[in-house]
Amino acid sequence: MFSKETYMARRAKLKQTIGSGLLLFTGNDESGMNYADNTYHYRQDSTFLYFFGLPYAGLNAVIDIDNDREIIFGDELTIDAIVWMGTQPTLQEKGESVGISDIRPAAAIADYLKKARTQQQTIHYLPVYRAEHQIKLLQWLDIIPGTETPSVPFILGVVNQRNYKSEEEIAEIEKACIVTADMHLTAMRTVRPGLRESDIAAAVTEVALAQNYQLSFPVIATVNGQTLHNHYHGNIIKSGDMLLLDAGAETEMGYAGDMSSTIPADSTFTTRQKEIYDISVAAHEAAVAALKPGVLFESIYDKACEVIMEGMKELGFAKGDPAEAVQAGAHALFMPCGLGHMMGLDVHDMENLGEVYVGYDGRPKSTQFGRKSLRLGRTLEPGFVLTIEPGIYFIPELIDLWRGQNKFTEFINYEKVATYKDFSGIRNEEDYLITENGARLLGKKIPIRTEEVEGLR
Repeated sequence: MFSKETYMARRAKLKQTIGSGLLLFTGNDESGMNYADNTYHYRQDSTFLYFFGLPYAGLNAVIDIDNDREIIFGDELTIDAIVWMGTQPTLQEKGESVGISDIRPAAAIADYLKKARTQQQTIHYLPVYRAEHQIKLLQWLDIIPGTETPSVPFILGVVNQRNYKSEEEIAEIEKACIVTADMHLTAMRTVRPGLRESDIAAAVTEVALAQNYQLSFPVIATVNGQTLHNHYHGNIIKSGDMLLLDAGAETEMGYAGDMSSTIPADSTFTTRQKEIYDISVAAHEAAVAALKPGVLFESIYDKACEVIMEGMKELGFAKGDPAEAVQAGAHALFMPCGLGHMMGLDVHDMENLGEVYVGYDGRPKSTQFGRKSLRLGRTLEPGFVLTIEPGIYFIPELIDLWRGQNKFTEFINYEKVATYKDFSGIRNEEDYLITENGARLLGKKIPIRTEEVEGLR
């Protein structure tokens, strides 16, 4: 945890921003995998962590701006819980560690919120992403699941604080990125024909756990890189394959790292692999070179996609003007995803609060296939932490669909593309901080260029 002064200052700023009403924070509870006592690894809600810093289950909180109160609701551990879970600080000690002295029983929140409603006080709450949150809103505020209307001022207040990372947050994220880089370096030294994808997933998970860190998201380690989020790990790696690894570490305080690598099964890339891989790297480096304050991130996405289409045109996969192809959406045959996203206490930072607010500053997102998957499109500012992760994917089903529809035939050479339906996919990813004058890589540098990767193999 940071100092209590950090959390007190965060709450004070939020109160000043919102101005009036009551802010409701629903903490996360334990969640059973297949019965109540066999739980998933516990993870506190990130916004609760940001303002209250307490990584414990069973807590909820309010900031009552109108009555100048900050309250944590929870129950002390019973002796049965202590026997199974060990000792913890008391609730009073937990509250004092983040500058809150008003601690009340968990059940008392219902009466507190009922009184607030009776007095017609505005109750602000954030979007829900767990069924338990919906149940709490139903019990406390009589809100039927599926009819929630989260508070936009509350969302914007949180987003406009969490988007700008403080120096102590940057230091914590950097710790996550260093371990994340070590995970990828381990994979690059480990991958070889005959291993199972699960061997690589186990090796990189060990790196995180050995630092007493968790994974910031489930490991993607696959020879089928054309499936962007592939969590199956049962394939045997064969000579001629490439393994796409997307993995990150999460620090004890909950801050994330997120990197991707594409690793040849053999000591070198094949000629066919290298040709496509080098185009992806060129797009990556073009995007990184463009990072600086005042630049619209969507324009960097356009540039990266144009580099991809230029390279694919040189190899005979594409034709026509690359910039026109990107504006039309033809590039999405090869890159049907975004270029990057915000990162912090969530690997996709604050995604539950809405990409329109987090990544677009309230501007509507595109509905164009591919471009609509761009999670970040706003003008960059100092303090933003984000990923850069262009890729090139040959997705057989997408190729067949578009070819059958005669889609973008002025930009795509389907005869050549069809011969690569067995290619899979490529992605490389790094994490960057936007500074006053440009951008800074977070964590260790991992090999990206072909010769760098082969040098480590």
